[in-house]
Amino acid sequence: MKISPQWLREFVDLTVDDRRLAEDLTSIGIAVEGISGEGVNTVFEMEIGTNRPDAMNHYGVAREAAALYGIALKPIETSAAKAVEQNGEPNAALKRSSTQKQSSGTAEAVPSRRDSSTDPFSVEIEDKEGCARYTAQIIRGAKVTASPQRIAGRLALVDQRPINNAADASNYTLWEMGHPTHAFDLDLLEGGKIIVRRARGGETLKTLDGIDRKLSAEDLIIADANHPVALAGVMGGFDTMITEKTKNILIESAWFDPVVVRKTAKRHGLHTDASHRFERGADYGATPLACSLVAQRIIESGAGELDGDVIDAVAREIDQAPVALRISQVHRILGSKLETHEIVAILKRLGFELVPEPGAQPEFSVRIPTWRLDIEREIDLIEEIARLHGYNQFLNSLPAFAGAVVEAANAAREARLRSSLLALGYNEALSLSFISHEDAEAFSSTPVIELANPLSEEASLMRSSLVPGMLNMLAYNLNRGTENVRLFEIGDVYEAADASTVERRRICLGATARALRHAVPQGEILDKSKGTSEVETFRSLKGDIEKLLRAFAHKSLAFDTQAADYYDPGRSARAMMDGELIAQFGQLHSQVVASRKLREEVFIAEIFADRLYQHRLREILYRPLPRFPGVERDFSFLFEDDVTFDKIDTAVHSLALAELRSFVPVEIFRGGSIPAEKYSILLRAKFQSLERTLREEEVAEWSARIVGALNELGGTQRT
Repeated sequence: MKISPQWLREFVDLTVDDRRLAEDLTSIGIAVEGISGEGVNTVFEMEIGTNRPDAMNHYGVAREAAALYGIALKPIETSAAKAVEQNGEPNAALKRSSTQKQSSGTAEAVPSRRDSSTDPFSVEIEDKEGCARYTAQIIRGAKVTASPQRIAGRLALVDQRPINNAADASNYTLWEMGHPTHAFDLDLLEGGKIIVRRARGGETLKTLDGIDRKLSAEDLIIADANHPVALAGVMGGFDTMITEKTKNILIESAWFDPVVVRKTAKRHGLHTDASHRFERGADYGATPLACSLVAQRIIESGAGELDGDVIDAVAREIDQAPVALRISQVHRILGSKLETHEIVAILKRLGFELVPEPGAQPEFSVRIPTWRLDIEREIDLIEEIARLHGYNQFLNSLPAFAGAVVEAANAAREARLRSSLLALGYNEALSLSFISHEDAEAFSSTPVIELANPLSEEASLMRSSLVPGMLNMLAYNLNRGTENVRLFEIGDVYEAADASTVERRRICLGATARALRHAVPQGEILDKSKGTSEVETFRSLKGDIEKLLRAFAHKSLAFDTQAADYYDPGRSARAMMDGELIAQFGQLHSQVVASRKLREEVFIAEIFADRLYQHRLREILYRPLPRFPGVERDFSFLFEDDVTFDKIDTAVHSLALAELRSFVPVEIFRGGSIPAEKYSILLRAKFQSLERTLREEEVAEWSARIVGALNELGGTQRT
């Protein structure tokens, strides 16, 4: 929003220049983001927090400047208020009319003095929750014309387009003191009354923007005796707006509930200067003064005269409860021994009233001014003290700390796994820590932990497995057309143990078949008897698991097919590290896929991280590349189906051939001339020495030993 520093100087006698003023205001939280223009046309571009509607105007910013520099703030006065004071009566612009009437459901007010030639006009508040106070003033014999250059010029400085003297008087008052007002053509209001109520079924209102709006029963409206004339706190009505024909004017100044205004504005897709203020909390005590200011400016620019006193209807008082302020608490929070008189002076400059409370320790009951709805607690007052005292006035110090940051025992291992998973193309995800009884029974067998106050039946247990959460996340992506998905989650699972609970670290991987299929590198070993689509996905996942586990030191890593029953028995496996179960993985069983309505085959892997972390990370050692050529030999064998590659690999490596660098399967074939329950496998061994070139007879001897080991497994060498 824009603020004119020249306008500010009407309310406070500032001795600093505009740039210094901008810097100082910013230091207390009334931020000046930029400065444009020169001299009297200088404008501050302000960034006012939504909790400070009191500072969204020139008088509010002037109040902050006066408090900052410790100088007097000039009051806003109207000619009507001065006239009353000269007669020895209280300032009518700052208090309610003595003739107001109140009841439990409605509030009605009429002027105390009226011209006998006019009919009395009344204000009724039916909805006292939506409207706490409604103030009105009537002007008769007004002339609607262009505004004086002073008002039009200042409105232009803050990017407001001049309209006419009545509308401009309302806008000018808004930007001056921050309270929204509205002007009606009095002769177009029917029944001699204003009623503040909720809209009734079927009612419509044509607003000032020319749009016919269908009203809801939740809308707070301003109505005359017969129909709606304005959306309360948002926008006036088209049929009662001020025109060049207007002679008699009713000025409205009210306090509307922020929540009610916000809902109405959102429902109708409107955001106005008025709703912006009301939604954040207007000043309950400002309604009479704002009304008088608008009336004065209309009369000064377009003739006319006031018809009676201000009409002030009050449905309920908006009186904030006093806040207790302890000086000891101020010292504790701010870490500075501010003198009590300094604290009192700061708060009084901001408009707070402090009443000492009896006791050994200095304590005050602080009464909150009507324009500061954001102050509710003691800590709010302490923040006010800190910003006015100056944040840069406090010593730069850190709180005492005797301990030190201690890295978790498995932090390095977990960081390595996380880094590897990200490099493999998996994205980290987080799921809820709660699962249902059905999921617990399907994916784990450990004793469960019941929640005392569950969110729902589907989240009534602490999770005993990460798989249900992973499946929910995969389903979420598949249901929204994202099919290439690879996720991982690192977290704890929980199980009951006697009278306590046990937390165990787990890692869960989840991927769609399409994502794993795309991840298979060219030249990957394939089973030619099955098509690539049936085996490449499982082998891709198995490769990812092997890459993760190889980062940890171990003597042996073997795989078997004894995975849990929610995996497909033909495409699943377990990983055994040094004889201990360390992971299980594979394609999710088709029945589980169907029951969870997954749109595609998915693959899951579970790593028992608490067991894996018992192994240290392998050290990465540098070895120079060999200078001597390697020699490869292929072996084609026929084996029974129950002879797995793990058995083949173990048998060959048990020969302890020092120059054997690798031993891998190249091709598997079933069917054709191969007998049933047997398969043909092509194996490739690579021999290489780091010290010399190998001789043919050496390679032949090692090859013969490999053939012998494979024959002992029941294999038959094919020629």
